[in-house]
Amino acid sequence: MNEVLVTDDAGLRTIRLNRPEKKNALTRAMYAAMAEALREAAARPSVRAVLMTGGTECFTSGNDVADFKARGDQAADVPSPAREFLAALRACPKPVVAAVAGYAVGIGTTLLLHCDFVYAAENAIFRMPFVDLGLCPEGGSSLLVPQRGGQLLANELLMLGDAFPPATALRAGVVNAVVPVDEMMATAEGVARRLAAKPPAAMATTKRLLRQAGEAALTAHMTEEFADFSALLRGPEAAEAVAAFQEKRKPDFSRFLAAE
Repeated sequence: MNEVLVTDDAGLRTIRLNRPEKKNALTRAMYAAMAEALREAAARPSVRAVLMTGGTECFTSGNDVADFKARGDQAADVPSPAREFLAALRACPKPVVAAVAGYAVGIGTTLLLHCDFVYAAENAIFRMPFVDLGLCPEGGSSLLVPQRGGQLLANELLMLGDAFPPATALRAGVVNAVVPVDEMMATAEGVARRLAAKPPAAMATTKRLLRQAGEAALTAHMTEEFADFSALLRGPEAAEAVAAFQEKRKPDFSRFLAAE
């Protein structure tokens, strides 16, 4: 089964995660497929806008645990497929709309910070549990969430790492609007088709101008985030978190010393 479905219709490219039996958990192959679909959309004049979704049941539960553990053996200087995907998402000159229902965990939340429009269904559940996994935030979230939602809310979402509802995602600047589940796809697709009908050069220029003031700072911040994330991924705290998940037990971080 194709785990990333890509379709084009009247100027709109739809990228749909299609791994429902695993709650759309992301593998390296899925990241690569999404990155390629975005790069193709950027280069293809017939594509005027992009819609990303996981359907009405689940956006994505985050990284596939087995695949995530295997990434720990990857050389530190090799860009990860997730990083390549985020780079393609950030670089896409076409407007990108996301439709989010069910779980949006980890990068399932942070990738939304790089979309132009995000519509959440009332059943959406967001979470950025990086610290609980022995990791640090990624995808620019430690810069963008404080900028959009304020420092105190960012502390709650990124340090406590608890699940939060669509209303909080709205307050944090992660989503544009919250809509009923049965209206989510129509709402997001309607906006995407409106964008696709607009003058493409004017649209691309407007998107570039809206983003360029903060691009250098965001790029530098994401570079630091990814370096820290990569180091922590290879560390003992992340190993304990993954082992605990696989063994269905609560992780024990008591033996690790606090940073000075």
